[in-house]
Amino acid sequence: MPLVDFLSGAVMFGHLIAGLFFLRFWRRTGDELFLAFALAFALFGVAQGAIMLANNYFEERSWAYLPRLIGFAIIIAAILRKNRRRT
Repeated sequence: MPLVDFLSGAVMFGHLIAGLFFLRFWRRTGDELFLAFALAFALFGVAQGAIMLANNYFEERSWAYLPRLIGFAIIIAAILRKNRRRT
């Protein structure tokens, strides 16, 4: 399935590029929310790469779903932390 591998690699590359953009915004502003998004997108890219390399495209049954869960937890925690600071 070369097309699936290519598209999976493209998605992984997109996640990693988005993470680098958020990292650049964090360095410019110092806002922790950008750092959380950079970390989460890096985890999403790693998870996509692990799925691609393991040839396991059934994500709902895959161990590679855990980095995505951790990434979303990081984003939620950063949003809650930012909102708590404002009050």
